[in-house]
Amino acid sequence: MALQAFLRRTIREGDLTVRLPGGGKLVLGDGTGRPVVVAITSRLWAARIALKPALAVGEAYMEGGLVLERGDVWDFIDLIGRNAWRRPLKRAGPIARWWLDRRLQANARAAARRNVAHHYDLSVDLYRLFLDPDLQYSCAYFPDPHASLEEAQLAKKRHLAAKLLLRPGHRVLDIGCGWGGLALTLAEETGAEVEGVTLSTEQFATATRRAEAQGLAERARFSLTDYRDVAGPYDRIVSVGMFEHVGRPNFQAYFDQVARLMKDDGVAVIHSIGRAEGPAFTQPWIAKYIFPGGYIPALSETLAAVERSGLMVTDVEVLRLHYAETLKAWRERFAVRREEAARMYDERFCRMWEFYLAVSELAFRYRGHMVFQLQLAKRIDAVPVTRDYMGEAEAWLHRRRRRAA
Repeated sequence: MALQAFLRRTIREGDLTVRLPGGGKLVLGDGTGRPVVVAITSRLWAARIALKPALAVGEAYMEGGLVLERGDVWDFIDLIGRNAWRRPLKRAGPIARWWLDRRLQANARAAARRNVAHHYDLSVDLYRLFLDPDLQYSCAYFPDPHASLEEAQLAKKRHLAAKLLLRPGHRVLDIGCGWGGLALTLAEETGAEVEGVTLSTEQFATATRRAEAQGLAERARFSLTDYRDVAGPYDRIVSVGMFEHVGRPNFQAYFDQVARLMKDDGVAVIHSIGRAEGPAFTQPWIAKYIFPGGYIPALSETLAAVERSGLMVTDVEVLRLHYAETLKAWRERFAVRREEAARMYDERFCRMWEFYLAVSELAFRYRGHMVFQLQLAKRIDAVPVTRDYMGEAEAWLHRRRRRAA
């Protein structure tokens, strides 16, 4: 049976029992770790998993074709992750890359709006179940490994503010502003005037309401605007968790636009998920069900577009396990409030969402994903010549908030 051969070849570590349709079972691994028992409910699902495991395992879990009888979804995903090195990442050849660029990642304006709506126009109440109160839906920054999610997300915003060298009155563009948390924090804590753009109607409405409720509507404004249609110019540009939605064919247009919108003495910070192992494919289940049109870039292909745009890289920072810990916190919070999510949507949606959070955490723990922050400028003297200013600015923001509290 093709599935049995695939599993015996792939699962060498851990303790996995697979109950097969027809009554048979496979005991796999070296017996280490938490025992996991799964049942595959039909021969059709067994065949689909054997043929396209990267897509079909998630589909089977969503649809009830793969049932966890012992252990939870993270136990299962973690076991897969520990064996993932036996399945090398696939590289796209020139023909496959041309087809993917043309068919899946072109992200013209209409397609970009549809792709954003697929994920981000879900009810904000769903995201409130597992995000921090500020609705930060990107990698947190853990200066202390024991920091709470709330502390780490605030630290992330301060870290970005420090790299932006913000001053009162600076005009700031937030590309992909989410539900407005970063823009509101920058406006409140630094005195900057922030304009956030998004393609999500839900995010736009929530961000606008929050600005009005906090008395910041004059300094934090939001609009439903494609980044390609922004006019500028700006003193500072920040983009957090949006570059992953640009699509590889648009990397050059994206950085050309950042350069066009930035004043000559301006600074930009681009925060994005990246690949430590070079260009590859988007995970097919994620591409189909979670982030259509998305692509995780490698630094090698990103920096080439930056250089051609005329921008200078003034700082690069790689955050390795910070997103794994962020996703762990989200996954655990979602599990606690899973019944509420089921009432909002349904059981299939909950299985899809918990699989998404778990497989995303796997990518950062086992498959070479990380987060990079690029600080960009036009002028060689736009930022100080050493990095000391970053820590000093973060400490100042921390003291300022404590005094205000």
